[in-house]
Amino acid sequence: MLVEVKVPVLAESVPDATLLEWKKKSGERVERGENLIDLETDKVTLEVAAPEGGILVELRKQTGDVVTADEILAVIDTTAAASVETAAPAAAAPAASKTDAARMGPAARKIIDEKGLDPSNIAGSGKDGRITKADALSSAPAAKQAPAPVAPPAAIATASGPRADERVPMTRLRKRTAERLLQAQQQAAILTTFNEVNMQPVMDLRNRYKDDFEKRHGVKMGFMSFFVRAAVEALKKFPVVNAFIDGEDIVYHPYFDIGVAVGSERGLVVPILRNAETLSFAEIELKVREFGEKARDGKLTIEELSGGTFTISNGGIFGSLVSTPILNPPQSAILGMHKIQDRPVVEKGAIVIRPMMYLALSYDHRIIDGREAVQCLDTIRQMLEDPSRMLLQI
Repeated sequence: MLVEVKVPVLAESVPDATLLEWKKKSGERVERGENLIDLETDKVTLEVAAPEGGILVELRKQTGDVVTADEILAVIDTTAAASVETAAPAAAAPAASKTDAARMGPAARKIIDEKGLDPSNIAGSGKDGRITKADALSSAPAAKQAPAPVAPPAAIATASGPRADERVPMTRLRKRTAERLLQAQQQAAILTTFNEVNMQPVMDLRNRYKDDFEKRHGVKMGFMSFFVRAAVEALKKFPVVNAFIDGEDIVYHPYFDIGVAVGSERGLVVPILRNAETLSFAEIELKVREFGEKARDGKLTIEELSGGTFTISNGGIFGSLVSTPILNPPQSAILGMHKIQDRPVVEKGAIVIRPMMYLALSYDHRIIDGREAVQCLDTIRQMLEDPSRMLLQI
C-alpha cells in the first residue's frame, strides 16, 4: 500500500516552510514514527515523521524547497522490499542511535548528518552532555567546515597565507527576526525609559523559601516569576501598555499573554505565558523551565510562539548591565531586565551597598505617553521592592 507523507498543518501565521536535508534516501527502509526531514519555519523547526513503516519509494520535494501545509513530500510503500543499491553500507555515514539523537538538537544533528560524523565520538558541552551546534562544528574536519576559500587581494595576504571568508545563508528564523526588528524600528515611535530596582527584598524572600518552594513544587524559585507577576499588576493599572495599534484603532487586551525571550541555538525565540494573570509563581517557573528545555531541543510549537501582548527580555543572564530592548510587533511595549550588581545607594541619608538592577521599558510613543510609561515602570519597581504588594494587588 502506498502512503503519502505530507506537510503537517501549519499555524495561520506561518504560510510556508523550507525543507532541510532528508534523513533518508529513496529506496531506503523507514520505520513508523521515524523522523524523515525537518521543516524550518519563521518560528520553529518541525519534524516530519513517517506515518507508516516501509520503503521510501519516492521523494517529491527536495532539500531547500518551500512547501505549504498538506503538500505531499514523499511516498512510502508499506509492502515493498528495500532496493539493492541502498543495502550496501559502504558509503553510509554513521547513523545516530536513539541515545545519540536525544543528546542533540536539530541544528547539531543537521551538521552531524552533513559531515558524516559519529555522535559517539563528540564530547557534548551542553547540559547533561548535550551536543551543541558548536560541538558539531568543532568536531568536523577543517576541510569540511568551510567552502573553498576565495583568495583576497595580495595586499591583505598574511604570512600564513590568504584569509578566507565564509558565506552562510541566514536561516528563516534569522531572516524573520531581522525583518521584524526592522519593521519595529520603521513603523513604531520607539522610546525607552529607565529605572533601577533594589533586588534585596526579592532575594531575601527567595533565600527564605527557596528550599520549601522547590520541595513543594518541584522547580526552583527564579526571578522571572516575580517580574511576570509585577508586570501583570503594572499592566492592569496602565492597560494602554498592554494594547496595540490596528490601523486607526487602539486594541485593548482584557488578558495578559506575556512573552518570555529565550535564547536557543537557532536564535532568540519568545514563547508565550498565556493568561499570566491566572498563573501562580510555581506555574510560571514551571512553564519558563519547560520553554527553556523545548527551545534547547527545538521542540517549541508554533502555537507556543504565536501572539503575546507584552514581552520580558532578560539580558542580565548574559551580563548586560543596561540596554534598550526593541519592540516585538505588534506589541507596544517590552521590559528589559539586566544584571544584578552591588552598588552604593543612599537610604535614609546613609550610603549602603545593595544588589541593584537597571530596568528598561521600551514603548511605542504613538499610543503610550511618557507619563504612563514612566509610571508603569515605577509600578514594577514598587512591586519588586515590596513583593507583598503582588499578593495584595495594591
